[in-house]
Amino acid sequence: MSAAVLSRPVLARPGPCPIIETEHLVLRPHRMDDADSIAQSLNDWQVTRMLSRVALPYSRDDARDWLNRQRSGALPDWQLAITEGDGVHIGCVGIELRHGLWHLGYWLNRFYWGQGVMSEAVFAALERFTRRMPDVTIYSGAFADNAASLRIQQKLGFEVVGTDEVFSLARNRMASHIATRLLPGALKSPRA
Repeated sequence: MSAAVLSRPVLARPGPCPIIETEHLVLRPHRMDDADSIAQSLNDWQVTRMLSRVALPYSRDDARDWLNRQRSGALPDWQLAITEGDGVHIGCVGIELRHGLWHLGYWLNRFYWGQGVMSEAVFAALERFTRRMPDVTIYSGAFADNAASLRIQQKLGFEVVGTDEVFSLARNRMASHIATRLLPGALKSPRA
């Protein structure tokens, strides 16, 4: 084994994806029976155009493939299904390790927009994650035309760190993107 491999730092892991109960929501690990709800939500242009790595059309088979990867146990990521406590999947909050850095991503079925669901869900996921991983910077961002997502991030303590162009599969083109980060200890409650 080479010296370079031996000298790599070992990254801490947050542990298994938890179940998190909030005032209005239950965030839980995904189940295979979420495939139909995921496909329905992500086959909506209004939702998918704001995501970089989801193509349209988005089928039940696409959802099942994604669920198989997430449920394999091979990834340290947290992919939390957002429900209102009834088990019905209405969105997702993901905190995933990419290129050695933790990244936040999220989406919500369009019929739940504007109700505070995403602020509550993202805060709950980040609050639990940062208790387990207190010294980690979390990166995120949003397409420049997604002001609602940027408001959520800024309300929770994320700061803008730059702009770039990111390829959007749904749009099939590059799109302006605003990069953000949450420094350790900077998480704020959306109610503050």
